[in-house]
Amino acid sequence: MNNNEWKIYTKSLLKSEIARSNLNYSDVVERLEKMGIHETPQNLSNKINRGTFSATFLLQVLKAIQCSELNVK
Repeated sequence: MNNNEWKIYTKSLLKSEIARSNLNYSDVVERLEKMGIHETPQNLSNKINRGTFSATFLLQVLKAIQCSELNVK
């Protein structure tokens, strides 16, 4: 895969996990806030849609949505 395909894959993966958790971006922002991470729903959306977020950000969101398993095919 090229770099652009990785970005698409990564953002799709994160969006899927958020949807699987039955949460919207406002819910995720509230959960991140409880972890001391300050985002707005718009910032969260922008980061995810760009697909260029850090591994740290990915793990923070996965922890916030209580994702215990991630299937990376």
